[in-house]
Amino acid sequence: MLASLQATAAAPAAVRPADERLLKVTPAAAARIRALLTKRGLAGGVLRVAVVGGGCSGLQYQMDLQAAPAAGDFLVESDGARVAVDARSALYVTGAELDYVEALQGAGFKIKNPNAASTCSCGESFSA
Repeated sequence: MLASLQATAAAPAAVRPADERLLKVTPAAAARIRALLTKRGLAGGVLRVAVVGGGCSGLQYQMDLQAAPAAGDFLVESDGARVAVDARSALYVTGAELDYVEALQGAGFKIKNPNAASTCSCGESFSA
């Protein structure tokens, strides 16, 4: 029994499939993710969404294009786009929506998060 526990502990965590209950990706966001990944030569890659400490409200989103999800990530696939969320960040984004918005002030990804207790006036950080 000890040998099986050691083998389990040594095995790397696999990527875990997830769906819109974790993070809903709008069609506009999916299209932009696909376009950005193709432009960077990462057609099979992912957009990583993470929650990190910082900003005036204590937490902020960090997004990055990567070649593949990391071990232990949750992977949301929607409309041909793949989004990776690490387990810690999943606690903060569960039930949120990732959208891509083009407005007069600029374009970018926006997250509508029902878990955010408050946001700062610039809308770039939140508290949970």
